[in-house]
Amino acid sequence: MGEIDTKINFLGIEIDNPIIPASGTYGFGYEFAELYDINMLGTFSFKGTTAEPRFGNPTPRIAECPSGMINCIGLQNPGIEKVISEELPKLAKVFHKPVMANISGFSLEEYVSNCEKIDKVDMVGWIELNVSCPNVHGGGLAFGTDPDNVKNVVKAVKKVIHKPLIVKLSPNVTDIVAIAKAAEEGGADGISLINSLMGLRIDLKTGEPILGIKTGGLSGPAVFPVALRCV
Repeated sequence: MGEIDTKINFLGIEIDNPIIPASGTYGFGYEFAELYDINMLGTFSFKGTTAEPRFGNPTPRIAECPSGMINCIGLQNPGIEKVISEELPKLAKVFHKPVMANISGFSLEEYVSNCEKIDKVDMVGWIELNVSCPNVHGGGLAFGTDPDNVKNVVKAVKKVIHKPLIVKLSPNVTDIVAIAKAAEEGGADGISLINSLMGLRIDLKTGEPILGIKTGGLSGPAVFPVALRCV
């Protein structure tokens, strides 16, 4: 048998295969290069990036549960300037393909500014607009639950970038189709489904929530049927 061709055209860019680790699960990539050759991936979406550095939420930030885990990391990242000047040059030493940039914000202006900056980075192939982070108060999810907000932020970002724009949607809404349509109307090139589901775990010894901010985002095998329904 000959080799199977796994190449796909992903929004105008050819990649070796459709294996793309999700943002938040893969850091900035180079951490995994110590374990194996990450160039076997099609690409990956790097850690959610904001304008200013963020320490993230108070600990504990992770709670295990059957078929998954809940996290409330809170978009911990060094900020857009350091991602461009430090994190991506480190990644370029070990990853020789276009990478996907996950960009978050706390205002329309911040989304636009961050996307405009990351759009100029050569190794960034796609921009993933995170309007759906479930564990940051006032950021991401505040935009992603309202169709008008989504349409407006996508429209504004598309005016300042040249690379394909993917909008990451939240399942924590009444009608994800309305949000997806709004992203399309704003000019999105694609959508990413889904971000994590809101969840809560209780410490049975104390009767209190395990996580530092009480709730967080559920990920893992448990969310697959929900993701499939959203698709």
